Amino acid sequence: MTVNVELHFDVASPNIYLSHKLIPGIEERTGVKFKYVPVLLGGIFKLTGNQAPFITNQNVKNKNEYMRVELMRFIRDHEMTNFRMNEHFPLNTVQLMRGAIVAEQEGFLDKYVDETLKDMWENSLKMDDPEVVHKAFTDHGFDADHIFSRVQEADVKEALLANTTQSVERGIFGCPTVFVGDEMFFGKDRMVAVEQEITRQQLAG
Repeated sequence: MTVNVELHFDVASPNIYLSHKLIPGIEERTGVKFKYVPVLLGGIFKLTGNQAPFITNQNVKNKNEYMRVELMRFIRDHEMTNFRMNEHFPLNTVQLMRGAIVAEQEGFLDKYVDETLKDMWENSLKMDDPEVVHKAFTDHGFDADHIFSRVQEADVKEALLANTTQSVERGIFGCPTVFVGDEMFFGKDRMVAVEQEITRQQLAG
C-alpha cells in the first residue's frame, strides 16, 4: 500500500532540522518518501493565535530551562553533533520559504532544504540578511539572482500563503507537523510514532 507522508516545514524552527535528520532512516526502513510542504511558521502562529514556546514559556519558572535540557538530550541520543543553536535566532524566514516554493517548482527542493537547514542550524548564518543568503545560495551552486527575482513573483507568494492556510485548515498549529495519510503528528518527539503509523497503514493496506 502507498502511504502518503508529508512534513510541513519552515526552516525557522530548530526542531525542523532535528526531524529532518531522522527522516532518511524512516524512509529507508519503511520504503516511503516524505513530501516536504513549505509553510510560513509566522503565518501559522498568526492564523491560530499560537506563539513560539520560548515566548509562551517565558513567565513559567524553570520551563524554558527544562526544554533546553530536553533539546540537548535529543541531540545527544541521536548523535546530531553538528547542530548548534543559531546565534541570530529568531530569524525572519519569509524569503527563505518563498525560495523553498521556487525550489519545489523547479525541482531542487531536496538540496535546498538540506543546505538551508545546515546554514541555519549548523553554520549559524544570519539567513534573513540578503547578502548572507545570496552568498550562501551561490556557494551551494544555486542561481541566487534567479531565486531572488522569483521570490518577488506573485504566484510564489500566493503559493506559500496557500500552503500555510491549507495547513492550518487541516489542523496545524506549529512546526514540525507530519501527516501520515490523515493522521497528524506534531513535534520532533513524535517521529517514532510517525514511523509506527506508516507501518500500521502499510500493514492495513
